[in-house]
Amino acid sequence: MKFVDEAKIVVKAGNGGSGSASFRREKFIPKGGPDGGDGGKGGDVILIGDEGLNTLIDFTHKKHFEAENGVSGKGRQMYGKSGNDLVIKVPIGTEVYDMEMDRKIGDVTENGQAVIVALGGKGGLGNMHFKSSTNRAPQQFTRGEDGELRHLRLELKVLADVGLLGFPNAGKSTFVNAVSKARPKIADYPFTTLYPALGVVRIDSETSFVVADIPGIIEGAAEGAGLGIQFLKHLQRTGLLLHMVELPSYEGVDGPVEQFKALEIELEKFSNELQGKERWLVFTKSDLLPTDEIDQKVKKYTKQLKWNRPVFVISSITHYGLNELNQKIAEYLNTVDEDIWD
Repeated sequence: MKFVDEAKIVVKAGNGGSGSASFRREKFIPKGGPDGGDGGKGGDVILIGDEGLNTLIDFTHKKHFEAENGVSGKGRQMYGKSGNDLVIKVPIGTEVYDMEMDRKIGDVTENGQAVIVALGGKGGLGNMHFKSSTNRAPQQFTRGEDGELRHLRLELKVLADVGLLGFPNAGKSTFVNAVSKARPKIADYPFTTLYPALGVVRIDSETSFVVADIPGIIEGAAEGAGLGIQFLKHLQRTGLLLHMVELPSYEGVDGPVEQFKALEIELEKFSNELQGKERWLVFTKSDLLPTDEIDQKVKKYTKQLKWNRPVFVISSITHYGLNELNQKIAEYLNTVDEDIWD
């Protein structure tokens, strides 16, 4: 399925029904008086989170949504029926922006969570409300109010505890494959990952966390090169970033230090907030080096980077270091005080 993480739609809430100007007309009751009923309220437009959805692709085919209008009131004090609400299902992690006001009006982060994005108009009043001692036969009534019309931008940000960050072929997809039941596409060429993929890592029966793999970032991504820059926003909700770097150096390819620094520049261009998130350095593909070279290279690279945060060395092929890394991730997430979805 094609992954779509942004969509623009137009929603229109239902109009309220008008009130009625009616008079009681019954045999033997010559002066029955006003009995016009009120109009019904227009239906609201509501977005609701659905854990069965993972893309906004449905909104590429249908972009206009309109709730039901309220019914006008009638004589004999009969109230008009309210219009039915229009419920639109969206993936969990959908942020809702009002394009005209240029501000966020909702954030769907739980299954079944409802966000009203357009209010239906109020129903009008019937003439029975305007009777007074000086106006025994009022002709007045009010029309129903119009429902809200809004132009919305929907933006999907995947909900994950841990986000993977790195250049293409840094070993992110292989890591997800090794630690979870997710099976992302893996190949020896750039941009194997074309859209975010989620994997659930289970430590035991009570402990688990969700990992998000996004397309690899390349130098110049902030200016539009590559694929990953359009998906960096998906890492903004994560509680922890794993910056994955290949430990081996290849002829004709920038070394780990150069790749790390290049990606740092792209992060800074995209978001200071993202760059400042808790981030651990993970050296991958250690199985491609002799054992006696691993510690030497890790010490050399971390010194050159002046890195003083946690460092891990793994091989997703041999599973070297995976248990230790996963345990440390679970311990960290368990001690985080702040709500990582904020």
